Amino acid sequence: MRNVIIVGSGPAGYTAAIYTARAGLEPLLIASSVEAGGELMKTTEIENFPGFPNGLMGPELMANMQAQAERFGTEILLDDVVEVDLKGDVKIVKTGNGKTFEAKTVILATGAAYRELGLPREKELSGHGVSWCATCDGFFFREKQIAVVGGGDSAMEEAMFLSRFGSSVKLIHRRDSFKASKTMQERVMNNPKIEIIYNSAVEELLGETNLTGLKLKNTVDGSTSEIPVDGLFIAIGSDPRVWLVENQIELTSEKFIQVEGRSSKTSLPGVFAAGDVIDPTYRQAITAAGSGCVAALDAEHYLTSH
Repeated sequence: MRNVIIVGSGPAGYTAAIYTARAGLEPLLIASSVEAGGELMKTTEIENFPGFPNGLMGPELMANMQAQAERFGTEILLDDVVEVDLKGDVKIVKTGNGKTFEAKTVILATGAAYRELGLPREKELSGHGVSWCATCDGFFFREKQIAVVGGGDSAMEEAMFLSRFGSSVKLIHRRDSFKASKTMQERVMNNPKIEIIYNSAVEELLGETNLTGLKLKNTVDGSTSEIPVDGLFIAIGSDPRVWLVENQIELTSEKFIQVEGRSSKTSLPGVFAAGDVIDPTYRQAITAAGSGCVAALDAEHYLTSH
């Protein structure tokens, strides 16, 4: 019987592991067989994580976090969780290799995946002009031509933020009206750096090793055109990874795991959640790490009181 099992290995999962391991709880962290380290494994240079004034690569940051968690006694398993039963006092976690683990508490740090456009070479050009995070990568596009795809508040916020850096920002939307709030629309429309391209969808990413432009298709008449851009920011939403628990645990209207206030407590006793799987708003490595700390402390308090 384990004290703590952590499902997920991004900044939230590793931070939860560091804290629970230092508390002597001997956590087991199940990291995934193919996506250990989470979304930051796909990120190039990170310049906004405190403590690294010269920046570092995403995989390097995650390797450091893993090493720190292991230093304090975290057991890390490179396997995939395929089934959980979290409703009882004893939490049951099953993996793809056929192993079954039991624990008193479980911390869910399964993250969320940015929605992709589904275009050829989209993954290949990630970090080479294609991004899903303006606050992470906007700085690299100073005085360059930027495009944003999307029609909700997040796309508007990305466009506004990127207008601080780029020489111009094109906001591309497949319809002739936005889902975003009226206030956000007004801000974008009043920004002289932002040009809105309605009724258009990105059909092709141009450029060999780096993005150089976009081929657009008009969603009304089917005509195509090309525009030069150095950066494309995709803001069409994200999908929290909740398929393991969606029939056992309370979710928000956006399908993120519901937690109590600023805590990590879910609707099930002894089950805690942290990181992007509870956060549709901030989605930063540092906020995920802080959330992992909260989950670890909540789990420790739960074990102490039980």
